[in-house]
Amino acid sequence: MISGRQFIIKGFSVGLLILFITFLTVGQVFSITEDEKNNITVYEKVADGVVNVTSTAVQLDFFFNAFPTQGAGSGSLIDTKGHILTNYHVVANAQKLEVTLADGSKWPAKLIGSDPDNDLAVIKIDAPIEKLKVIQMGDSKGLRIGQKVLAIGNPFGLQRTLTTGIISSLGRTIRSEAGTLIDDVIQTDAAINPGNSGGPLLNSEGEIVGINSAIISPTGGNVGIGFAIPVNTAKKVIPELISKGYVTYPYIGATIQSLIPEMAKYLKLKIERGAMISEVVKGGPADKAGLKGGDQRVQVGNMILLVGGDIVVKADQREVKTNDEFIQIIREKKPGDTILLKIFRKDNFIDLKVTLGERPRKK
Repeated sequence: MISGRQFIIKGFSVGLLILFITFLTVGQVFSITEDEKNNITVYEKVADGVVNVTSTAVQLDFFFNAFPTQGAGSGSLIDTKGHILTNYHVVANAQKLEVTLADGSKWPAKLIGSDPDNDLAVIKIDAPIEKLKVIQMGDSKGLRIGQKVLAIGNPFGLQRTLTTGIISSLGRTIRSEAGTLIDDVIQTDAAINPGNSGGPLLNSEGEIVGINSAIISPTGGNVGIGFAIPVNTAKKVIPELISKGYVTYPYIGATIQSLIPEMAKYLKLKIERGAMISEVVKGGPADKAGLKGGDQRVQVGNMILLVGGDIVVKADQREVKTNDEFIQIIREKKPGDTILLKIFRKDNFIDLKVTLGERPRKK
């Protein structure tokens, strides 16, 4: 016969055994992989430095009545002075900017500098230093296809969102809203939704390697093709954005268009490709160097072209086939630099040197 005390002890032992088995089972179900641990670590390390940026612009309706419109994006705190790195298109044309921090507090922000050519901007808030969680910048030069990346955004100012993926491709080229080409863009399959624009693309150490900028999508949602501006591009322009409010770019002072084989055949030219000078700015670098613009207008298909000008076929010994290629070579220079051009003019090739100026700022 089992005594009451023995029954209690045995019952207690069975209960412990059941509890131990349950613990093991739950532990197995909810075990965390090393990759998941890294995701959690990066999020906890960086999330408080990702902010929500709300921009308010004033537009006119058909009857010229003014009404406010709002847009939202994300940004990264980059120093303890309150500077925030984001996309230019997030803050473009804004009459009012507001930043929401991780603790929910809202702060008025002012635009410090913008670089439409690279879709980057720096804004600033005057918040106590203890509220400013700075995110460290990494190096985008050594990135590799297949490398894990994490995207964090704060699209609604309520809670930061984390998505993960890999670098799908490197060295991509996309066109900014300003119409210029952005080189060395990072392509990723980490979900980047419109409200995440301006937020950081991070490596597994929690360092910024890119600034989430654009997606390819027929519907506006994520389909696994996102683009980020490389952080090295941002590091190059941030000092100028903070000190001057803009980025200095070289300037040739000419309107340029691509020469294509169909156009060359129509114009009866001996070359098929190059960067055709349509117009030169009077007194500008191209004009001073002797470059000639077009002198007659012709219709080629649905296009009206100013033709008869010089055609650039090489720049600093590099072959030029399109206007974009020529512009990219110019952008690698600095104001005051000299560029050697090989041009085609009236069935002859001529070498010309152009000393680049500083591109005028748009007012």
